[in-house]
Amino acid sequence: MDAPARVQALERFYTTDDVAERYRTAAGTVRYWRHIGFGPKGVKVGRRYLYSETELRRFDAELAAKVQAALETA
Repeated sequence: MDAPARVQALERFYTTDDVAERYRTAAGTVRYWRHIGFGPKGVKVGRRYLYSETELRRFDAELAAKVQAALETA
């Protein structure tokens, strides 16, 4: 197993409900985000979507950048 595969195997994944709790919204909102192409990118595993910790951190950084840009233009 190469290094990236080992890191991927050790990474934690979150359910839609976990993501909703993290962003203090409803699970239906997270599903809607996925439908419109907004929010963290999920991976479909069977009947459910899972979200990696890395992807959630990427989305957090994207949101922070948008907030910072909005504050700078205000």
